[in-house]
Amino acid sequence: MVNGIFTAICLFAFIGIVIWAYSSRQKTRFEEAARLPLMDDTDVLEKIREKGL
Repeated sequence: MVNGIFTAICLFAFIGIVIWAYSSRQKTRFEEAARLPLMDDTDVLEKIREKGL
């Protein structure tokens, strides 16, 4: 019984994460993060400071 409940919770968490990751609101954020390794170090630092990270 407990194993079934735990499995269901994990399944719903996984589905939620997948929906979040593929949502259109996250697309620009993920595209920007994908370009970070290709940028110069000074550009990366500027982006980090802009975002307040």
